[in-house]
Amino acid sequence: MTSSGPNRRRTAILISGRGSNMTALIEAARDPQYPADIVLVLSNRPEAAGLARATAAGIATAVIDHKLFGKDRAAFDQALDSVLAEHGIELVCLAGFMRVLTPWFVERWTGRMLNVHPSLLPAFRGLDTHRRALEAGVREHGCTVHFVVPELDAGPIIRQAALPVLPGDTEETLAARVLAQEHVIYPAALAQVASGKARLEGDHVVFAPEAQAGARTAARS
Repeated sequence: MTSSGPNRRRTAILISGRGSNMTALIEAARDPQYPADIVLVLSNRPEAAGLARATAAGIATAVIDHKLFGKDRAAFDQALDSVLAEHGIELVCLAGFMRVLTPWFVERWTGRMLNVHPSLLPAFRGLDTHRRALEAGVREHGCTVHFVVPELDAGPIIRQAALPVLPGDTEETLAARVLAQEHVIYPAALAQVASGKARLEGDHVVFAPEAQAGARTAARS
């Protein structure tokens, strides 16, 4: 595969909805020095609002409607892989992509597929992370960018951001502050992977010395 610019890795973003983190990644990649070039936004839902946002940003879009495949997850994932191959994609970022991918697909993209999750993994894997964090009474919450592995939300961690849970926090207020941190750490993590400063080796992430320090950050609000 060839890159779309000098040392820039051809990157696809997979979405199912509004594409909030997608927008943060696109904005970061506007810098010619950013090591990833967002060349495709793909959704499993034709009505996903993020598709229009990607088109407005001048990025190619594609739709693979999962409903057309019924319960055949393998066929859907094969179609997804084919579109990525057609566009010469080197890295994949999941950004609110509400599909559980098959082990076949995940293994094909091992070390080249990232996801952002709204908790400090390994805590609160799965859904409803903010509600569960509040119910558990934790004092610290946050978000994680990790490599994707077949087990849900269990991949090796690339970057995290932690923030305090404040008195009076609701799911909505906590979610909004966590989302703001997702918009910071996802572009940073993609840059680390695209530049080779973070890579997957076996079941752990190997960082270049200068990249290790930023693996976890703390937000003040």
